[in-house]
Amino acid sequence: MPPRRRIPVAAGREALAAWGRGGADRPTTAMAVRFSLEELAAIAPGRSLEVRVPPFGAVQCVEGSVHRRGTPPAVVEMSPETWLGLVTGALTWDDAVASGAVDASGERSDLSGLLPLDLG
Repeated sequence: MPPRRRIPVAAGREALAAWGRGGADRPTTAMAVRFSLEELAAIAPGRSLEVRVPPFGAVQCVEGSVHRRGTPPAVVEMSPETWLGLVTGALTWDDAVASGAVDASGERSDLSGLLPLDLG
């Protein structure tokens, strides 16, 4: 079963576009992050990886071992700015990891094959 959509696609795309133009306010940035996390979960369903973008959201995704309680077997965490840069293609996974902007641990924590998201 696909994850339940909370943010309408048009509103999420507009929030991402506003962030891309620069100067997005906090609520718009939060919507862009949450929408893009929903999109990630939709294209990579599963529960073996948790992607955290504090303070705005987190999602479990990617097929593999099922996570039920506690810390998942793999976790990726980053700032909203880093996440949105990766989502939009303004930042590459390798550059983000090399700079220390991404904290990734465990199996399946390499998101380079999933980012940037195709939101067309």
